[in-house]
Amino acid sequence: MRRNHISLKYAQQCLELSCNGARVLRPELGPPPEASETLIDRALDAPLGTPALEQIVRPGEKVLIVTSDITRYTASELYLPRIVQRLSRAGIRDEDMEILIALGIHRKQSDQEHQRILGPLYGRIRVTDHDCDDPKELRHLGTTPAGIDVLINRRALEADRLIVTGTAGFHYFAGFGGGRKGLIPGIAGRQTCMDTHFSVFNPPEQGGKHPLATAGVLEGNPVHENLLAAARMLQPDFLLNTVLSPSKGILGVYCGELEAAHLAACDQIRTLYAAPLEAPADLALVSCGGHPKDINFIQAHKALDYGVRALKPGGTLILLAACPDGFGNATFIDWFRHRDLETFEAALRQDYEINGQTAYATLDKALRFDLILISELSRQQTEAMGMRKALDLKEALAMADDRLPQNPVRLIIPDGGSVLPGLKN
Repeated sequence: MRRNHISLKYAQQCLELSCNGARVLRPELGPPPEASETLIDRALDAPLGTPALEQIVRPGEKVLIVTSDITRYTASELYLPRIVQRLSRAGIRDEDMEILIALGIHRKQSDQEHQRILGPLYGRIRVTDHDCDDPKELRHLGTTPAGIDVLINRRALEADRLIVTGTAGFHYFAGFGGGRKGLIPGIAGRQTCMDTHFSVFNPPEQGGKHPLATAGVLEGNPVHENLLAAARMLQPDFLLNTVLSPSKGILGVYCGELEAAHLAACDQIRTLYAAPLEAPADLALVSCGGHPKDINFIQAHKALDYGVRALKPGGTLILLAACPDGFGNATFIDWFRHRDLETFEAALRQDYEINGQTAYATLDKALRFDLILISELSRQQTEAMGMRKALDLKEALAMADDRLPQNPVRLIIPDGGSVLPGLKN
């Protein structure tokens, strides 16, 4: 890479850009961590709030391991074999283990994707995709204090031991990903997914989005509280969450009790990825961080949501998001028939969908900022979301220049799907 240039990830490739005159907002990751295997083993040796796995399981028990789908890289191909190794040492047979892919409401995975998720375990340990719409595969677990019926994959109830795995990171309205989200919505029925996420809105008489349903906030966040209440009903035996670098290396591993281990992972995310700003920018150029963070628009939206926090009101954001899988949900684009937020919110309150919530959040930002998208989506699809389409970086920067003030403040965020900008107090 040339001096004063930066590489921005776009799907599986890198695009080079001059960064002269622009601030580059990066996480402060510190020195390289220890080997991944060392970090995983150390966390498994000293879990938070639970005994070690080898002390939890007994020979002859059936063990279900839940892990994320391909839209969320978690380093599963590294930690799943080490979990299985310990289970084997404790007397659990391969045929008594199963890996359940926490699809939530996402599409099923291909054999190739299963192979990438399981790594060397593929073909050895049985793997199944969760299906949120198959009544034969779901069981009613009970009702949360908030009145939410919890429908869950039957395998989680039929197993003697339940292990949930994934990665922690900021989430634009649940506060953080990881932890309880591996179960709810990961292996929940569709209506449970919708009901737990619906609390992103204030009560009807107040209207609008709940102010604490936002990235980096857990305390008082009603979405987080609903997810956690439902997940606790499953009484999982063990959690493993990774914290990853932008290049997908393991920076931290946290094991143990569902909430304790997740909170520890969230603390590291805050330390590494919350990025303070002295002043907001006129222009932010944001890469999601490449595949799989820009596999579809619903995933890429997280980088968009974080990135606009760095802008002045009415500022311009250029988003690099390839979206080879399109929007990520067949009905996502249909929600943009609503062109104002009041009508949109009323429609969501009548018939809530999580992808509709993402569409609502997209339109909200499109109405407040100038958004330019570089992706595989068509011009018609891009404009339907209230955004302008650019074919490449050169065109996007020219489009942005037409609306920028003199001597604009420019910002580049190479890992927009991970970094959360915020103004200093």
